[in-house]
Amino acid sequence: MPALRNISLEVRRTEIVALVGSNGAGKTTLLRALSRVIPCVGSIEFNEYDLMPMTPDEAFGTGLVQVPEGRQLFDRMTVADNLLMGAYRRDDKPAVISDLERMYGLFPRLGERRAQLAGSMSGGEQQMCAMARGLMARPQLLMIDEMSLGLAPVVVDQLMDVLQAIRKDGVTVLLVEQDIHLALSVADRGYVLDTGSIVRSGIGKDLIDDPAVREAYLGLA
Repeated sequence: MPALRNISLEVRRTEIVALVGSNGAGKTTLLRALSRVIPCVGSIEFNEYDLMPMTPDEAFGTGLVQVPEGRQLFDRMTVADNLLMGAYRRDDKPAVISDLERMYGLFPRLGERRAQLAGSMSGGEQQMCAMARGLMARPQLLMIDEMSLGLAPVVVDQLMDVLQAIRKDGVTVLLVEQDIHLALSVADRGYVLDTGSIVRSGIGKDLIDDPAVREAYLGLA
């Protein structure tokens, strides 16, 4: 059976767009389809590119970068080496080194842990590492899957600050979240996904105030 049906969404340059919904709604499946990890039917356009015939590596090369759910770090490699893996396609070594230092500025904890094995860090530090690895690819669109999952509120607040900072630098963000209130509170626009279909869309704060969204997903009347 198809996991997604009649999906249509738009992400505009330098926006933060939230894709929200309950567990099993199809959010991760949609990201994997956009990244060309799994096949789908329809059309996917990114800038001037037609992504449909592309492999995942080719889609990555257009500037479409995914931070996967569960971080999926190279556990037995250091933080620094994990970040450098994000830049594996780049041949501008001086700029890569400069970007590495910039990541340590965005995520000071990673600067302190740069020589530590990634698998030995806390969940919050690993999420920072996964996001920094994605940013090392210099994405035009960064797709982040379940950024806040299992993290302490103080860490989530730090990551939200990073999203605002990278948006000012011209990075567009598609944020997939099960924490609907969190995602919509920071997003310019949002889409609500339910059992494989988009059931609501609009400005993030408007969706928070939508009675149907509040009742179905936020537990509020």
